[in-house]
Amino acid sequence: MSNGTGEQCEPTYGELEKLFVNNEALSSIEKHLKKFNPIKVMKMQGMEIRHSAILAWLLDPQETHGLADSFLKAFLAEALLGHGHKSPNAIRISQADLRDAEVRCEWNNIDIFVLSPQNRWAFIIENKVYSSQRKDQLSGYRQRIEQLYNAQATDNEKPLEISGIFLTLNDEAPEDSEYVAIRYEALGKFLKLYLNNEAYQLQPEVTTFLTHYLHVLEELMGNSTERSEMEKLARQLYRDHRKVLDFILEHGAASDFVLATHSLFGDNPEHGKTFLVKGVNYVYTGLNARMFSFIPESWYEALGQFGRSWKGCEDWWAGLPLICWVEIGKHSDKKGGFLKLTAEVGPLSNYQFRKTLIESIEAKNDGNQLNISFSKAAKVEGAQFSRFFRRNTISIEDIQNSEDIFVKTEELMNKFKAEFDAVAQILPEFLKNGEVKNNA
Repeated sequence: MSNGTGEQCEPTYGELEKLFVNNEALSSIEKHLKKFNPIKVMKMQGMEIRHSAILAWLLDPQETHGLADSFLKAFLAEALLGHGHKSPNAIRISQADLRDAEVRCEWNNIDIFVLSPQNRWAFIIENKVYSSQRKDQLSGYRQRIEQLYNAQATDNEKPLEISGIFLTLNDEAPEDSEYVAIRYEALGKFLKLYLNNEAYQLQPEVTTFLTHYLHVLEELMGNSTERSEMEKLARQLYRDHRKVLDFILEHGAASDFVLATHSLFGDNPEHGKTFLVKGVNYVYTGLNARMFSFIPESWYEALGQFGRSWKGCEDWWAGLPLICWVEIGKHSDKKGGFLKLTAEVGPLSNYQFRKTLIESIEAKNDGNQLNISFSKAAKVEGAQFSRFFRRNTISIEDIQNSEDIFVKTEELMNKFKAEFDAVAQILPEFLKNGEVKNNA
């Protein structure tokens, strides 16, 4: 196959051999990708609550890690470095005995709470990986602890000194000035320090776990040396085998969303092919990396199937005045996401005909029993694209799980069976009365 300039576009057999047979760079990348990390296997790396649980375990002097209160003091002192005016400050903490400390995770909605009764110190640790601060969240936690422990204090006890610590992945200032900030970068530094210098204190299984967690943190922060080396190797591999890899990307690669959709309508779907979801037939019209389009078979039959002339819709989707599609979207945590099912009335050139179609669909939702609703602008003359499904999303925990995407796609489409049926009911009579007169 040639690109018209004489240059060969498809890779030769020899070029395929160079990439796939005894390629040391490719083997190194494959080995890196196959490394077992239980934290990543359990998909915990982007979940704040899991990071909080691991950190609470490390901070607790009573836990099984063998670090006593050394990690707790190192973390608290690091957070309070440069805040000598606060009480307690970094020097007092580093010299204190915190072996009595009680550490609670997700207590009173506080991510991590540390209390040292003998020192009369309390530390509120708010952990933010991807989520944002809520208004008055930090000050609310501090006030809650002040009220709770002041009410319990006896006359002989000195007041509880409360410190707020804001742990964040990126440079973000806490909204409450009473809190001090510390980044995950410092946490990674401590872990590396203990693994390098204090390994003799640790049980082998603890060392293994902390090594896995350190790798997760380094990738989370974008400073994993191993990953950087693999990325450099991948870039070199692409430069050396660009023709082969481009060919693979064009013809062999597929997103998890695309893999899931192939479970619905096969590996080589054709325009107009019928597929079944929960006992209902639909007609496939198109697919790309993040969405697929279709039309319920009952709509398809009522609208006269493909090839019929609908003025204004000739170049729109399937050329029909109605279309549906399912698309996938990502959440900010880069792991979770959602599926969205949309139904739309297209750009029919006859305004009155289009307006009547919208009104007929709206009328089926008398009593607000269906998830159908048009915007006020839909019936304005000149409007072209009018969506009418509401409450039409469903969450996905992992957008790289094709099986879950497939299950949730079926669930979402089945949820709108009544809406599909309602529109199907109005189309024959509507078209009988209006199509020839108003659209031809």
